[in-house]
Amino acid sequence: MKIYTKTGDKGQTSLYGGTRVPKYHLRIEAYGTVDELNSHIGLLKDQKITEPTAKTLLKVQNELFTLGAMLATPPEKETLKNGKERLNIPKITASDIQYLENEIDTMQQSLPQMTHFVLPGGHQTVSFCHIARCICRRAERLSVQLNENDPINDHIIMYLNRLSDYLFVLARKLTYDNHVEEIPWLPSKN
Repeated sequence: MKIYTKTGDKGQTSLYGGTRVPKYHLRIEAYGTVDELNSHIGLLKDQKITEPTAKTLLKVQNELFTLGAMLATPPEKETLKNGKERLNIPKITASDIQYLENEIDTMQQSLPQMTHFVLPGGHQTVSFCHIARCICRRAERLSVQLNENDPINDHIIMYLNRLSDYLFVLARKLTYDNHVEEIPWLPSKN
């Protein structure tokens, strides 16, 4: 497989199905941000974390590739002329979202109740997790914006929303796993 094709040298790229769009197109921004998120989750997965957490993050990385492929396929190109789906892969489903919810619930059982917003940081691994969470929120915002102009599968937005929740709770868990104190946000009073 040749890495460079030169077809993007004038600032355009192809979506699944062949539609050419500018590289700044909202659909490209959305799945490009999902790709960025995937890279940061890889960085997080490479830290000293538990094996079950690493397995969940690997599962998430695979699902983000699927989600990116779903975003890269415009609605009018989802079905081939023969009636089959263009993407011959399992899509993001309600069960993927439920899995994240179950992971959140499991982690929260071992965490103290939150009484304040917490400042990101305290440990490098925790910071990496918060960065991934913020990128996930950006991917979600871009997907919501895309959905307003060009409808996308509902599970995409739901998955990104739940994943950012998962990453927030994971950051809290990693704080406790690394024996670091959470720093509450205590705004100054006038």
